[in-house]
Amino acid sequence: MHIPDGFVSLPVAVATGLVTAGVVSVALNKARDAYGIKQAPLLGLTTAFIFAAQMVNFPVAGGTSGHLLGGTLAAIILGSPWAGTLCIATVLIIQAILFADGGITALGANIFNIGIIGVWTGWILTQVLQRLLGGSKRRLPLAAGIAAAISVVAAAVGCGIQLILSGTAPANLVLPAMSGVHILIGIGEGIITGGVLTYLATARPDLLPGEQSEIKGWLIPIVSICLIAGVLSLFASAWPDGLEKVAENLGFLELAENVRVSIPTPFADYSIEGWGPVGTSITGLVGSAASFGVAFGLAKLTKPNNA
Repeated sequence: MHIPDGFVSLPVAVATGLVTAGVVSVALNKARDAYGIKQAPLLGLTTAFIFAAQMVNFPVAGGTSGHLLGGTLAAIILGSPWAGTLCIATVLIIQAILFADGGITALGANIFNIGIIGVWTGWILTQVLQRLLGGSKRRLPLAAGIAAAISVVAAAVGCGIQLILSGTAPANLVLPAMSGVHILIGIGEGIITGGVLTYLATARPDLLPGEQSEIKGWLIPIVSICLIAGVLSLFASAWPDGLEKVAENLGFLELAENVRVSIPTPFADYSIEGWGPVGTSITGLVGSAASFGVAFGLAKLTKPNNA
């Protein structure tokens, strides 16, 4: 659901950029005051994992693919939607600047959809569903999985509204198309979110909010991230993602070719010219490392003075 340059109008890009900048600024303060990041590595590892997981597109019906958005998962692991927003914003910024994944002019819109709508919808629904299911920690993966699936559709509707306001596509076509395909992608999101939380609750409770004060062992998380970014990414579906498929079907895909606002990088499209699959693996590892480093730095910046 990464909007490229050209899909949203300048007014929409500016408006979403301003709103997003404001929310991210508040998130930096809230993460310090309400979340109180005690473990910079936790934010770093979560951000690196989300980056790596987003490289792995899975096929859905109709020759379309999807990938994890990760907003709900990030918020649950970090114990705060504010920290979840920072995590997703970091991933999207790195993807846009280093890998030309998502437009520079659309960066505010992308963070708004995935890092704000997606994160907060998933977080709020998880809390509500958790209470309805009795509040048991054993039900958290189920509650979060359902919430994550719905959050994808909510983010897709947000994207559709931006396309409508931009005059890119009519409402009667783009909203059903975006919501329809992202219902399928949301099912994948829910399964992945629930599966990851089930594993963490069973095998690595130290990576979930609770009484643990520090991460117990870095090896497995780091190896997992490297395997996803460096190996599993090679098997990602080549089918167009949900937004790209909708753009193709509705005839506005070529708009992305009319606007080129990018920072030159050797890692565009997660590849290195002439390196083939090895280049994909290298860029995945580089992106994961960059995600960890930037998020780790943010955690240190938002660390309470008395921590």
